[in-house]
Amino acid sequence: MFLVYYHMPISSSDTLERDLFRSFIPFHILHHAGQEAVFGQALRLELERHGHRLSYGTLYPILHRLEKAGLLHSARSNVAGRLRKYYRLTPVGASLLEKAKPYIRELVDEVLEEK
Repeated sequence: MFLVYYHMPISSSDTLERDLFRSFIPFHILHHAGQEAVFGQALRLELERHGHRLSYGTLYPILHRLEKAGLLHSARSNVAGRLRKYYRLTPVGASLLEKAKPYIRELVDEVLEEK
């Protein structure tokens, strides 16, 4: 397993590498939000399990951007006396994820192709 650490870039190649790995995160979030309601802390742990180590200061702006774009919908719930914001995939988000799947499959097949 690899871990992607998001940090202040040292060079432009570090910035590019960070941006390339970060581009997978929104699709990962959409996928999980389509399976069940998700919240920030659980998503952060799930993403870390897949090698993406990011701060809440990185995660929450992604969630907010996906929600603002209409791909996610949020609702607050009281959990042990604290409000927790849960995110679910919207029909628009589901449609986008379905449109992306053939591209994701093609990329995975091509990149992992045995030579």
